[in-house]
Amino acid sequence: MSIFPNSDICETSVMSTNLVKQTDFDAIIIGGGACGLMCAVQAGFLGKRVLVLEKNDRVGAKILISGGGRCNYTNLYATDQQFISQNPHFCKSAFSQWTVDDTISFFETYGITGKEKTLGQLFPVSDKAKDVVEVFTNLCDDLGQEIWVNAEVKMVEKTDDGFTVRAEVNGKQEYISAASVVMAAGGLPIPKMGATDFGLRTARNFGLKVTDTAPALVPLTITGKDQPWYEQLSGNSIFCRVWNDRASFEENILFTHWGLSGPAILQISSYWKPGESINIDLLPNQNIAGLIQQEKETNGKKMLLAYIASLYTRKFAEALSDKLPAEKNMASLTKTDIENISTLIHDFKVKPAGDKGYDKAEVMRGGVSTDELSSKTLEAKKVPGLFFGGECVDVTGWLGGYNFQWAWASGFVIAQNI
Repeated sequence: MSIFPNSDICETSVMSTNLVKQTDFDAIIIGGGACGLMCAVQAGFLGKRVLVLEKNDRVGAKILISGGGRCNYTNLYATDQQFISQNPHFCKSAFSQWTVDDTISFFETYGITGKEKTLGQLFPVSDKAKDVVEVFTNLCDDLGQEIWVNAEVKMVEKTDDGFTVRAEVNGKQEYISAASVVMAAGGLPIPKMGATDFGLRTARNFGLKVTDTAPALVPLTITGKDQPWYEQLSGNSIFCRVWNDRASFEENILFTHWGLSGPAILQISSYWKPGESINIDLLPNQNIAGLIQQEKETNGKKMLLAYIASLYTRKFAEALSDKLPAEKNMASLTKTDIENISTLIHDFKVKPAGDKGYDKAEVMRGGVSTDELSSKTLEAKKVPGLFFGGECVDVTGWLGGYNFQWAWASGFVIAQNI
């Protein structure tokens, strides 16, 4: 039986927690997000009984808002290569145990067929993230897994025969015991949805190292004298290549009144550190010098501004004009002019002032150190029975369904070992 007071995910009877204090749970799962829900379901398939404790008034809050409410629940091209970690090999074991094909088959079995969109992103045909959440809530109901919402965990304590968890459930203190505890409490992004550092604090309380954390997949800000230039372009979206010395992405960037966003910027933000610059090729896969030379020969009277406007929006071309010899026609452009234009277009440099922080970040970089966990089981080496999965671990994926694939895989792996 599950508990979902005030939830529109599914309707089940509300059960008093007084009836279910210290029962025969094999594990307590802290966090009812992607990792925690998958863990609960997979444990149920193995005949294990778990309790999921979710701080919010419903489970799957981040699932519900992902992909604009459509949920890109995996990526067809997901491998260990699209993940950032102090140990880039750590996630290989989990991905060998639970593959992208496993994710696709799992959801198809329970009525969700995927459709591919940009760059391998897989969305439900229905375009409804709630359908993904309902797969888990329905299965938890069928499998007899407990889910308590409005349940904020305050303490996790090791005991002789397992763990005791103290939680405030609908304003009342409850103590629950189990042999294992799964920390699937997520990361720091979107605090207004209940995100906290509880998973990281718990790790530290047990003497586990935590890799430095930072917002990832997050918009970047521009301040000072350059800000007005970006403000005037707010709303303009351009396909670009964005790179630094660690990564490169070809997708759209979006100019905003405070800086830069869009898929390519979110991607590179995971590889960016304060004080560094990023490079943008505003016309990837083409050669502006060659294009200008052709135009000089065929339409030399055309003004450079008009030509640039034919490649971009008029507004963007006008914004670039203060950085270009815009008053010249094509025929009068010198070799130096063309070299300067090429540098501007193909190597546009930006030095962000910062990022928009955890309020706007999609995920967190860093987390519980992979040195502390078994890659095969995700159990803490120093604390038998304590497992960490999902976003609170130092495994951060690219934009586009990769982080969900890690959540599903880590939830599956933990379920096999609790």
